[in-house]
Amino acid sequence: MAMDDLAEKVRAGGRLSGPEALQLYRHASLHLLGDLADGVRARKHPDRIVSYIIDRNVNYTNVCVARCSFCAFYRDVGASDGYVLGFEEIFRKIDETIAVGGVQLLLQGGHNPDLPLAWYEDLFRSVKQRYPEFKLHALSPPEVIHLSRLSKLPVPEVIDRLIAAGLDSIPGGGAEILVDRVRKLLHCYGKATADEWLDVMRHAHRAGLRTTATMMYGTVETDEERLEHLLRLRTLQDETGGFTAFITWSFQPSHTELGGSEATGVDYLRTLALARLVLDNFDHLQASWVTQGGKVGQLSLAFGADDMGSVMIEENVVRAAGAAYCMDEVEIVRNIEDAGFIPRRRNMHYDILGGPIFRERAVPRMHNLATARRDGDASVPSELLNYPARSRTGKEQRGQAEPDSGLRPSGPDPARN
Repeated sequence: MAMDDLAEKVRAGGRLSGPEALQLYRHASLHLLGDLADGVRARKHPDRIVSYIIDRNVNYTNVCVARCSFCAFYRDVGASDGYVLGFEEIFRKIDETIAVGGVQLLLQGGHNPDLPLAWYEDLFRSVKQRYPEFKLHALSPPEVIHLSRLSKLPVPEVIDRLIAAGLDSIPGGGAEILVDRVRKLLHCYGKATADEWLDVMRHAHRAGLRTTATMMYGTVETDEERLEHLLRLRTLQDETGGFTAFITWSFQPSHTELGGSEATGVDYLRTLALARLVLDNFDHLQASWVTQGGKVGQLSLAFGADDMGSVMIEENVVRAAGAAYCMDEVEIVRNIEDAGFIPRRRNMHYDILGGPIFRERAVPRMHNLATARRDGDASVPSELLNYPARSRTGKEQRGQAEPDSGLRPSGPDPARN
């Protein structure tokens, strides 16, 4: 189809086929892609509101047996700088988040074989007991699969138990590229195949949870595989309608086993615009300022994004790979308004909560994102003694006996990777 005909189809609200989307992505000018994506954004959000959320990205453990080649955050079982946050540490982070107007934790972590399902249930219940209205946007699909394998319970039952304990929604982490050829090359096939990732989201939506969806691009995937990822998300959204938003970001190569170079800002904007054109059944697209920086994040609002994501407060995973961008609410609002939009706070369901908090009351400025723990803090939370460990290191830390129980960590064995 001629480029003019494709552009007219998008402007008329037509759904792009895979070949049509690929043609636009490969051959349309950056200006045309941006114009088309901005037009879709304007149809969906004619009020020119750009939303954002005040929350905190807390990584409760960096110990992980998955060992993805693109990750600079994980630590092996027994590593001297591996950690698990204590409940009181997490409560303090919640207190700090509420103090600046935050409404939820984005809680994700490594696949730690020494944290059983009961640990998560007790944590969630404890949070809800202290902070009944505070939301837990927690545990990406691979983490849910990890807990299913550890507990030997089916994924729907794990989700039901987590909901009963206080889970409010599921983030879209761990999707990377939803093509198994890519997942095998990135060493993340073992933690979740493409079908398994999608199936967790399907079960979550059926259980009444809303979730987000993500894509990390710029590793070993082809253009066709980026598009396949988007089409698989679109198909599931047609089925369930459970996704609230889509977020894409570029692979951050520093300090990773995979290495390489980061995709350009232009590639990010083209990929974001493609997502806006293909994901016609997604209401919201978030700008990834945490990987792209504030100015490209602002420019995202002209390439299909209608949301600036999270103030974040804390970040550990991207920082481990070398990115250290920080924007507090004041700066996010400034970027939105300077681009000609109206800033509004939201929750995970995209309910509008109001205008900027800092215009209602004094809020301390934030010039650096917080981290999970101070360097050198190797403390072991006392409550871990209440849970049986599976690894030798975990048993030693908790003073537990070492007889052969027949238990083995789920996922890849770190000794064989």
